[in-house]
Amino acid sequence: MIEFLRSITGNGYEVIGIGLTSAFFAQILKFIIFTLKNRKINFKIFSTTGGMPSSHSAGVVGLSITVGLIAGFESLYFAIAASYALVTMYDAAGIRRNAGKTAACLNRMMDDFYKHNTAAMGEKLKELLGHTPVEVIAGAAFGIIYAYLVHSWLLQL
Repeated sequence: MIEFLRSITGNGYEVIGIGLTSAFFAQILKFIIFTLKNRKINFKIFSTTGGMPSSHSAGVVGLSITVGLIAGFESLYFAIAASYALVTMYDAAGIRRNAGKTAACLNRMMDDFYKHNTAAMGEKLKELLGHTPVEVIAGAAFGIIYAYLVHSWLLQL
């Protein structure tokens, strides 16, 4: 196992691995925070978007930081990865969040319109699509810390 971990250190496998596991562990952290905050277990949290912290942000920032640690923060590779991360985080906090607000508004309008015949209304739109800026920043911070710790640990092997 240690030989395998040494073989992925400092290459694309490390970048992909840290990016994916950073998002995965952020999703687990999101489940823990939701459970503690609401005092109930909801396994759907593992497969939903939105919430604290942003696993999308954690994944893309973890990937970007790992690229920077391997190739250098002045490299073209880091510039591409960081740009990808910024677009993803902007989308999470901007476009998808506003789409969620629109869905909430439409759901309220449908509730009012069909208040006497809720069966005719159909399925509600999903409202939790994006993130608040704080959730995005928390996910990015998690990605930075996670990438640095895992990369440092792999170098110690």
